[in-house]
Amino acid sequence: MSLNTNADRLVTQVLTGEVWPALGDRHGYRTDADGVPFLLPGMGGVTLGVHPGDAAAGYAADHLEPGLSVRHRDERANMALQFLACVGNTVTVRSGPATGVTGRVIGQHAYVLADFAEEDLAGVCTGDQVTVHARGQGLRLLEHRGVVVKNVDPELLEALGVETGSDGKLVVPAAVRVPAEAVGAGAGMYSEYANTDLMGAYAGQGEDLSLGLEGLRIGDVVVLEDQDHRYGRGFRPGYTTIGVISTGHCRLFGHGPGPSTILSGPSGVFDIHLDAAANLSTAFAGSGVSV
Repeated sequence: MSLNTNADRLVTQVLTGEVWPALGDRHGYRTDADGVPFLLPGMGGVTLGVHPGDAAAGYAADHLEPGLSVRHRDERANMALQFLACVGNTVTVRSGPATGVTGRVIGQHAYVLADFAEEDLAGVCTGDQVTVHARGQGLRLLEHRGVVVKNVDPELLEALGVETGSDGKLVVPAAVRVPAEAVGAGAGMYSEYANTDLMGAYAGQGEDLSLGLEGLRIGDVVVLEDQDHRYGRGFRPGYTTIGVISTGHCRLFGHGPGPSTILSGPSGVFDIHLDAAANLSTAFAGSGVSV
């Protein structure tokens, strides 16, 4: 059954930002979990060649941010962008050679991350202005009041196949179950801000660090077990959080591919259907929300 929500009572707010450059300093090297120094591309700028459906791990990169990394120069306006932009929202480039092209928010990290078609991304430069049609915060599932919804456009939620089952539970297709011990950086933070880093996907760094998550893909819908993200992020047995992978792997200990939270509540209200196709790429294609 389709979801009964308050989507008709939501407003859309047009927010602005710009494509932020990759940043560094003269102390360029960082150290991985085994003490090995590295210097790799990662956060910020325009990142080509990685989109929802592509692998999240295995690149010669560190904390990869696919597509555009967007923020606002004013700190308070940037916080509004972080808190109000939702996965699935439309992003439009408003300056530079790529003016007019549109993409979609795929999650939050240090920046709001937006995916575009590869040929459109290639025309975008750091400093280009963008708008985000922010819609989704405040969304409620009227028949599943134990579940808190955040960071997701209501149209995308249904495109992901989330629905009410015949037994009254919330059916959620998901690609991967993630054990609680994989949750790293991001615990204790607001779940509307940035994302949750998952340990155990340190590709090529030894079997002792593996939690079987090296196969994660950008855009995968994941189930975070024993995680309560309703009013923050923390370990709580008997609770389940659903997220969408928005960033790639990281060599820093305690960090890794990161899901942005979209649903959280008591485990008993969810009916999880494991499905390898549970990914933003499938949802975007199936809903006509293409990039």
